[in-house]
Amino acid sequence: MSKAFTREETDGPDIPDLPPLTSALAPGARNYITATGAQKLREELQQLVEIARPRLTDAQDDPDAKRQLARLDQRMMQLEESLQSAEVVAPPAGPADVVRFGATVKVRESDGAEVSYRIVGVDEIDLDRGWVSWLSPIAKALVNGKRGQRIHFKFPSGEETLEIVDIRYE
Repeated sequence: MSKAFTREETDGPDIPDLPPLTSALAPGARNYITATGAQKLREELQQLVEIARPRLTDAQDDPDAKRQLARLDQRMMQLEESLQSAEVVAPPAGPADVVRFGATVKVRESDGAEVSYRIVGVDEIDLDRGWVSWLSPIAKALVNGKRGQRIHFKFPSGEETLEIVDIRYE
């Protein structure tokens, strides 16, 4: 048998192929993003290219480093694709009286509790901070709303009436 078809024990374990990352956007959908979000993506990509990737390429003999490098390359490719398709949306000029993309909207629930949502692009979602995609049901319900307006929204826990208390843009 030819040596080309055997594996030496020192070769280390095979590195599994990573599943391709899929976009949260539907095919043909616009990739809206805030200026701050686009800047954060650019900074992350720069950090990966200039710092993280060179460190991993130095340790390429290590199988774990190879796996990390594959994940890092995949993330870099995702960031590049997001930035190429991104459409930066500037905050609207004038008073913040209508909910649009990029707005931080404070709503009052029927029990008096106040919750804030920021309507951002799919690459900026951070549910812990209340940042929701412009494609999410709550964002769709709030867009075009005005201060003082009541909106009926169906959460998984049940229907709720939300009153828009404040609208801000960063």
